[in-house]
Amino acid sequence: MTDVRVTHIGGPTTLIEVGGWRLLTDPTFDPPGRRYSFGWGTSSRKTSGPAVAVADLPPVDAVLLTHDHHGDNLDTAGRALLPTADAVLTTPSGARRLGGNARGLAPWTTTRLQAPGRTAIEITATPARHGPPLSRPITGDVTGFALHWKGQQHGVLWISGDTVLYDGVRHLARRLNVGTALLHMGGVRFPLTGPIRYTMTAAQAVELCRLLTPRTALPIHYEGWHHFRENREAIERHLASAPADIRDRFRWLPAGTGVDVSV
Repeated sequence: MTDVRVTHIGGPTTLIEVGGWRLLTDPTFDPPGRRYSFGWGTSSRKTSGPAVAVADLPPVDAVLLTHDHHGDNLDTAGRALLPTADAVLTTPSGARRLGGNARGLAPWTTTRLQAPGRTAIEITATPARHGPPLSRPITGDVTGFALHWKGQQHGVLWISGDTVLYDGVRHLARRLNVGTALLHMGGVRFPLTGPIRYTMTAAQAVELCRLLTPRTALPIHYEGWHHFRENREAIERHLASAPADIRDRFRWLPAGTGVDVSV
């Protein structure tokens, strides 16, 4: 059995420590209060800051960036951090925009992190869609990540990225054995576009866990921004009516404290 330590820093930002590697997801370290534009008339205000400051982070080996073009997944302080990592893995379009140490991964392509004395990690990009059908030209490209290394007992560590539940994500069950799922939730929506959702709702997360049957589901990306419409309380209300077999898979990460997860 292999343990991985996950620290939830805030929003979509986590520090994943495994096999001698430190991997940071979607760096967001700006203080609260600022309003960010997401394009096409949509915007949101950040309501809480990170639980761990940039200055208190250990050195980061790689950044797993689900997308670079929205401030709630890569803000100003997070962008300044990118050059300090050995590699930034993201979408092909994001890598072209970022340049430097950014590496683009198309869906279902794999890269490998390896170094003497460390566990080699295979990182595979997985499909994601940041909104309803036909929204990709507006919302832009997003990716998830599946992490595999020797010694995993329960399956890959999967990071959903900002996605709704759609066939591209449902089909993960055919290709991956998911042991731990970091689920970007929050049921994002904006007044301008009414009831349309841009990330998973609690109902979608329950349905996805029914399909993937992960050993552990870790909700992230549900607090800290005004456009997150389902907070922990709302998610827990929905989980209370879910089958026990699904409900018991969910585990909440404390802010700023590393938690060991068996993978």
